[in-house]
Amino acid sequence: MTALILKQAGNLETWATISTVAITAIAGDILTAGAMRRIGDLDLIRARSGLLGAIKAVVASPMFLLGVCSMAVSFFALLFTLSVVDVSLAAPASAAITYIGNAFAARFFLHENVDCRRWISAAFVTVGVILLAR
Repeated sequence: MTALILKQAGNLETWATISTVAITAIAGDILTAGAMRRIGDLDLIRARSGLLGAIKAVVASPMFLLGVCSMAVSFFALLFTLSVVDVSLAAPASAAITYIGNAFAARFFLHENVDCRRWISAAFVTVGVILLAR
């Protein structure tokens, strides 16, 4: 019988794996959102070209496919992270960093109007991650 040895990650590995999850999730969200904006209203495309036309418009977008690949990498990075980091830290920290990163990326890459309320909430999330990590 093989013994299962649980390896606990060091501080650097913990934050490297959590950061990988967050960065790839942010990239996936921003690429997918950007692709959908370029593609346009799927209801209009479906009315013009049918359901298959709408599906084709989405899956033919390299930006969308890159976003989906980024999300897949994020998922597998999360699986690896959960194998070496406590879920009580990994899940909330990666979600919080993703939330904060999405606000910045939406503002700077998608040129969204991120209002003061969202920046304040991002600051609170940052404080929460800092408290969680201690």
